[in-house]
This record gives sequence, C-alpha cells and structure tokens, in this order.
Amino acid sequence: MNPDDKTPIRKVLVLGAGKVGGTVADMLAEYHRLAVTLADRVLPRGDPGDKWIERVALDVEDTAALAALMAGHQAVINALPFHLAAQVARVAAAQGLHYFDLTEDRAATEAIRALAAEATAVLMPQCGLAPGVIGMLGMQLAGRFDTLQDLRLRVGALPRHATNRLRYAFTWSIDGLINEYCHPCAAIVQGEPVSVQPLEGLETLVLEGEAYEAFHTSGGLGTLAETLAGRVRNLDYKTLRYPGHRDAMDFLLHDLRLVERRALLRQVLEHAVPHTRDDVVIVFAAASGERQGRFEQITRTARIHGGRLRGVDRTAIELATAAGVVGVFELLRNGRLPARGFVGQEQVPLEAFLGTRVGRCYAALGEATDAAPMGPQPAHAGGQAVHTWPAPARHRRRQETRA
Repeated sequence: MNPDDKTPIRKVLVLGAGKVGGTVADMLAEYHRLAVTLADRVLPRGDPGDKWIERVALDVEDTAALAALMAGHQAVINALPFHLAAQVARVAAAQGLHYFDLTEDRAATEAIRALAAEATAVLMPQCGLAPGVIGMLGMQLAGRFDTLQDLRLRVGALPRHATNRLRYAFTWSIDGLINEYCHPCAAIVQGEPVSVQPLEGLETLVLEGEAYEAFHTSGGLGTLAETLAGRVRNLDYKTLRYPGHRDAMDFLLHDLRLVERRALLRQVLEHAVPHTRDDVVIVFAAASGERQGRFEQITRTARIHGGRLRGVDRTAIELATAAGVVGVFELLRNGRLPARGFVGQEQVPLEAFLGTRVGRCYAALGEATDAAPMGPQPAHAGGQAVHTWPAPARHRRRQETRA
C-alpha cells in the first residue's frame, strides 16, 4: 500500500466491463497497483494472466449474487447503465462498501442520497466528467468572486470529424445520450432554482477559433445547483455540439415524437449513427461577478484527447470519464474526502483532484500559475494548454522520489 493512503482499500470491484468500466479497472491497476475484480453479465475479455485484474461473469440484477461478490472488497465503482445505479448502491451500502458511480440520472442520485443517513461508508455518485469534474471546476470558479453573477458550464464529447447531417457520431453510451436529451434540466435563473427543458437555450460560441452550439441537457450539474442556491444569479449547464445537431435532434424527438417512443429512438440512432473512437472532449467554463469592487470574468478551457493505457488505445471520453472517478477514489484513500455519507462532486477541491495520479489530464483547468503537466506539450495554434495523458506510473514514481 502507498504510505500516503489513509483509508485501507485493498480490493476494488468494478461493475460494467464496457469501454469506461474497462478503462477504470486498468487505471486502478496501473496507477494504484490494486487488486481489481471486473464484472459484467458476460465474462469480460482480457489477459487471463493479468496479475491485477480478475474478470468474472455476474448477473447484477441477482441481488444475492451481487452481495456475495462484494464480500472481500472495500469499494465498488459502478460503470453500469444509469437505471441500475440505485440498486447497486443499496447493496453496497448494506455491505458497508464505499460506492462510486458515473450516473447523470437525477432520480438515481436522489435515491442514493436517501441511503446516506445510515451509511457507514462513502456514497459518491456522478463521478465522471459531467456531472463530475465540471462540478469541481464550477465550485472553484464560484469561490473566486465576492458576488457571483453568472456561472456557465459547457462540455462536449465530440467526434473529431462529423460527416453526416446530424453532425455527430457516438463516442459514448446511446442510452446516456437519450437520457440527457429527454429529461428536465436543473438551472438557476435570476436567483431562482428552475427546471428547463432539454435542447432549449440554444446558443452559439467560438472556442479557439472553432464554432459550436450549446443547449440544455439533463444531469450535467449534478448537485451543484443546490449547493450554489442563493449564491449565484444565473447558473446553467449545456452540452457542446457542432452547429446543426440540435435542430436535427429536435426534429427526431419532437416533430417525429420519438421522445414518446424511446426504444424506437434508440433503434433509429443505433442503426443510422456510427460510433467512432476518433474523438475529443472539450470543457469550457465562464464565471462573472464582483471582485474587489470590479465586475470581472474568468474562463477555463481544456481539450482532452485519447491516449494509451496499459498498452491499449483509449478514447478521450473513456480517459476523461474514468479519470474523474479514479481521481476521487484516490482522494478518499488519501483521507482527503469525508469517510462516510453522501459526497457531492463540488465538495472536492479542484486543485486536489488535479494533483491526483490521473487528474493531470485536466491540467489546463488549473490556475494559470500551476506547474505544467508532466510530459511534452504538443503545439497548439491557439496557445492553450493541451493535455497529454499522465506519464506511466513508473515514471511518475521516479519523479516523486526525486522530489
């Protein structure tokens, strides 16, 4: 065990061996040298000689089998579809395991929070990118103002090349995308908490010379709107897309009324829209308000690209999402988070997260005076910092030893 680790976690259960779940397992193995059990309905593929990751088949909806597998683990990271989050969290809480997930679903988060009063371990949903890291960023920017006027948070997981009229290709879950396009969205308008409709609030913006559109989608704020209620005049979260995407989706969802037939919508999208591994994640935040008697604005921008982890090419969204949950897991181990109960993402100091072994992929979001991220920085026309994936664990350990 690393001598800095304060919470004794020797074995972690990762549920869901999809692209993100598999990346989470490999991050835990690479950066924490922890024993990991990776479970899914079908036996996950992988090297049978892997000394860190054991792969097993599990029907997660079999509560008894799930509880039995949890025995011997101290933490569970749930990378399953959002509709299974509350069920898995209940079993984990009953077993006394620390629980983390990646859900953007507001109802699932409320169900998990209801378990917190009796929990003996941490319950921390919404640990990915948005919700997740974007909440940490929003909270940090909010704290820079004496009086906070506007906080605008924007995130896009985009194909690098969009060749169809939808201006989109899938870089992550179809179900997750449908969920965020079809459910109401939390926001604060003129100081009042409100619920706004997905796909509304269309705006255009230019980031580093490239045009995007943004519109409301559900779940990205996590619990940040509750935390900042009474402290911010206007707060919203919007998804970034290439211009034209929102109108095409609005036609499908509302003109063709597929919002009422989501199973059919899923079939249409799965049949017609390709998946791609050539992607980019864009994070943008803008905050404005009074600072020392002057009205000011602060912005942060980061672009995250894919990279290799344990010899396997990973997409930008896989790395960015997995880093979100593995980073907060590390902070728990190091005693930097509460030891029990519900923990919201905005409770995590952004700088603490950026200092974790995997948080450096978000280094461009840090303060301007921060040290440059490890590894060479590729040239970029806009002069902005572009992340490189954290150096291999052995290289990082050598640098830490020298320090």
